[in-house]
Amino acid sequence: MTRGFLLLLLAVPLMAQTLDVCRAHRHHGRLQEASACFEKLAASPDAYLRAEGFWALGRHRQANDAFREAVAREPKSAVYRVRWGRLFHERMQRQDAAKLFQEALEISPGNPGALLGLALVASDGYERKAVELAERAAGLDAKFAEPRELLARLALEDGNPRKAAEEADMALSIDPESLDAMAIRAAIDWLEDKPGTPWIGRVLKVNPVYGEAYALAGHFLVLNRRYEEGIQFYRKALKLNPALLRARAELGVNLMRLGQDEEARWHLEYCYNNGDQYAGVVNPLRLLDSHKHFVVLKSGQAVLKLHKRDADLLKPYFEAELARAIRTYERKYQMRLDRPVELQVYPDHEDFAVRTLGMPGLGALGVTFGFVVAMDSPNGRKPGTFHWASTLWHELSHVFVLTATKHRVPRWFTEGMAVHEETAVSPDWGDRLSPEVIAAIREKKLLPIAQLDRGFLRPSYPAQIVVSYFQAGRICDFINEKWGYAKLLDMMRSFGERKTTPEVVEQHLGVKPEEFDQRFLSWLDGSTGKTVRGFDEWKTGLKAVAMLVKGGRHDDAIREGLAIRDIYPDFVENGSVYELLAEAYLAKGDKPAAIAELSRYAKTGGRSPETIKQLASLLEEAGKKREAAEALDRLNYIYPRDEDLHRRLGDLWLSVGDTQGAIREYQALVAMRPIDRATSHFSLARAYRVANRVDEAREQVLLSLEAAPGYRPAQKLLLELSQ
Repeated sequence: MTRGFLLLLLAVPLMAQTLDVCRAHRHHGRLQEASACFEKLAASPDAYLRAEGFWALGRHRQANDAFREAVAREPKSAVYRVRWGRLFHERMQRQDAAKLFQEALEISPGNPGALLGLALVASDGYERKAVELAERAAGLDAKFAEPRELLARLALEDGNPRKAAEEADMALSIDPESLDAMAIRAAIDWLEDKPGTPWIGRVLKVNPVYGEAYALAGHFLVLNRRYEEGIQFYRKALKLNPALLRARAELGVNLMRLGQDEEARWHLEYCYNNGDQYAGVVNPLRLLDSHKHFVVLKSGQAVLKLHKRDADLLKPYFEAELARAIRTYERKYQMRLDRPVELQVYPDHEDFAVRTLGMPGLGALGVTFGFVVAMDSPNGRKPGTFHWASTLWHELSHVFVLTATKHRVPRWFTEGMAVHEETAVSPDWGDRLSPEVIAAIREKKLLPIAQLDRGFLRPSYPAQIVVSYFQAGRICDFINEKWGYAKLLDMMRSFGERKTTPEVVEQHLGVKPEEFDQRFLSWLDGSTGKTVRGFDEWKTGLKAVAMLVKGGRHDDAIREGLAIRDIYPDFVENGSVYELLAEAYLAKGDKPAAIAELSRYAKTGGRSPETIKQLASLLEEAGKKREAAEALDRLNYIYPRDEDLHRRLGDLWLSVGDTQGAIREYQALVAMRPIDRATSHFSLARAYRVANRVDEAREQVLLSLEAAPGYRPAQKLLLELSQ
């Protein structure tokens, strides 16, 4: 045995001992000693120790290079890959992290550290497999506390504090100084509004600067939409340890969510300038930079933020709808808000996505953070795919329900109320019964009411979030129909008193949750059963009708179309039976029948601008100008960036005597800066003149003539106005 080999054998335990010493200093809050210890590791000739040293010191690029060197020297080391993957995971490079964890498993099948790494990656996306992976890791090594810590966190994210406490206690039985397990126990107490918790004292006894415990509590409070409380816990974390850049970044993001942009920027820039330059810091900073392109409009109990390129067009529509929603909800929820609501409307969907960064189970259209609502602009979406007014009412419902309950309400209830309110405004708003929901009903995948929150947070199949929104909304519809709206308000108040779903159902509806589930499913079958059972027949029939129309066999298409239309009446996507029947009727010259089908399409919730314009044209030809205007007016709630829409609708409103409607549409047309400016300003002048607003009419006529000095109709109108 050579002398060099003997030295290597002696060095391996010495290396581990040195690294353990550094970690022990850090674990017990001896930060200066830990820093000095890791500095020594960073100067080690061993690449792996250098990697650990650089990582602990926040020198991430050097740590990455050292890990690469260590893996190159020891390509069969699963440990090195696991640790390197954890570095990538910490830096939010999840794909790179997962790749390294998979490589570690190929080298060492069933490696607990690699399985835990994959569980951590899955947990970031609130994937259900995170629980399975963490359980596998825990089962492979009974002395490995970290998988139990993760399982405790996942259970608490799932709204199961009992299970979270059990997992945390198991972690503590393995490692009595498990800081995150104690932090989970403290978070459970804080979430339950207990005035004090002994667990934070136990944490600080082990590590007096372990601000991560408060940051973990902040995470859970934010997850439960208790944003202001979450911010206070992130502040406590930084007070203990100002160097916690991840907690500082979360503080910045949540301040931004509540509209406190100046302080949010300070914290995020601090993180960026100190080396935290991952997407969770960079993207919010870019979003804050974009705010200089927004205009702020204050009106009554609302603050409206619109992008400058959207503001002139959208302002009248959004202001009116925002005010109407607030008035309606004040009456329905029997309360007044104690501060203004701020609505932020983003024309760039990626900017909106940054507002929802790291939030699970959120729709892709709008999100509510207390009194701040962010949503997509209709001008940033494909025409016909987005009903902005429905989204606005949905999010405003959240503002009221969260305020009424002090943010202590199950996710299923607040989402269910919001979905219910969409169609309460107008039956053609809200989402229709979708094929994904039909499949879930048919496969008996609807969750019991007591477990419905799980469907929003950690879905077990791809469409479960969509299905959960539908189910929650229909549950509120069912309660409203069978027990009355007052019961929904009673339930809301009880949730605010921290009562559970089973307690609230039994107290206010007089049935056990299990009986409620049976009654609800029976009621739901009454409205969806025909569609669910006939879905395959309908799908086959729809293809047949489309082929018949395409082949010019219009009588056959009409017969087959009428036979399947009412099997699935909610289907109003492209190529619906309504549109196919209308096409067949028009080919036969039967315009009244075509109008009837297209009217059904619109009233059911169809949103294609081309199809609704076709309906309006047919109604106008039939002399039904007011109905034509009402049909076109639907498009203002779907896709208002349409010159033809506003021109035609303005003309129709003016022709039926709705002068204010005509003025609004011509103003929208002018705001779009159309190519034919002369005609647009002239049209607005005509409407002002009918409304006897002579000065404004004269101003618009002059603008028309400025665009086209020889425009005879404007010259004539100016002369009439002068006389």
